[in-house]
Amino acid sequence: MKDQGATGAQAGLDDHGVTGARVDLEVTVDVPPERLWELITAVPRIGDFSPECEHGAWVDPGDGTLREGTRFQGRNRRQGRVWTVTCVVTELEAPSTFGWLVLDAEGDPERPSSRWHYELVPGDEPGTTVVRHSFEHGPGSSGLREMIQNNPEIAPVILDVRLNELREHMIETLDNMARD
Repeated sequence: MKDQGATGAQAGLDDHGVTGARVDLEVTVDVPPERLWELITAVPRIGDFSPECEHGAWVDPGDGTLREGTRFQGRNRRQGRVWTVTCVVTELEAPSTFGWLVLDAEGDPERPSSRWHYELVPGDEPGTTVVRHSFEHGPGSSGLREMIQNNPEIAPVILDVRLNELREHMIETLDNMARD
């Protein structure tokens, strides 16, 4: 398993590196791409796999066809705090690419809270998939941004802890999907 780690972008003193902070993973899982595609796009099942996002639901399922622009909600739980976010599918190419924005309270897709992305590639061994999975914090509001604004003297520590936690959760989610 190759893990490119977590990095914070320098985006100005008042931002403390939050905007552009990233986690990038590349792992190989023992699941065929088509099956893994079914799991990562099964938003209502995310609570079965994720240690943080406990529930997902399509907001506007329409005719049931997943497409760019489709919205879903996720309910997250972390450190005793529960919050719901609205997400918008931004990239969709079955069975290889799935991306979405997490909107903040303003709901402006030009200023999302974060961006998430999966890229699935058949692995070298039959029945395996190379997964490139990323998180990027956007310019929108978030719990991380609020915590850093309230504690600027320890901003680098807060950012590093959260990015490492996200990396661990991303890996755990994929591990749980592989066991499904």
